[in-house]
Amino acid sequence: MVTTKKTAIPKEFSDLLQSTALLHVATTGPDGEPQSNPVWFDWDGEHLHFSQTTTRQKYRNLHRDARLAGSIVDPKNPFRYLEIRGTVVEFRPDPEFAFISSMSAKYLNIPVYQGSKPGDEERVVVVVRPEHTTSMG
Repeated sequence: MVTTKKTAIPKEFSDLLQSTALLHVATTGPDGEPQSNPVWFDWDGEHLHFSQTTTRQKYRNLHRDARLAGSIVDPKNPFRYLEIRGTVVEFRPDPEFAFISSMSAKYLNIPVYQGSKPGDEERVVVVVRPEHTTSMG
């Protein structure tokens, strides 16, 4: 059964927000085409957070149109998922890679992000306010 709720994250899906499942984020490209890719994410009880470099298309897409959709599929049950539609409310600078390192610790159990180092690229934390959810399972 599919349920749709405004703003609130269904409590029975809060485990997905604390898990190491990936958030598949979809944005709208400059010509209207959809663009989607998986990201590491965090949930603070009110906002979703994910890291992005400022040279990526997703970053440019979200500056042009702050709306996005994200979905999380339960790794134990592929028929259980949570979709979150929302709006970016902040691009928070992450010059020391503190956030991406916290995601590396969460997802890989490696406390310092190894993909690059501060100074190699500019990273921001994308902060998203959920506005609509759809869930199943």
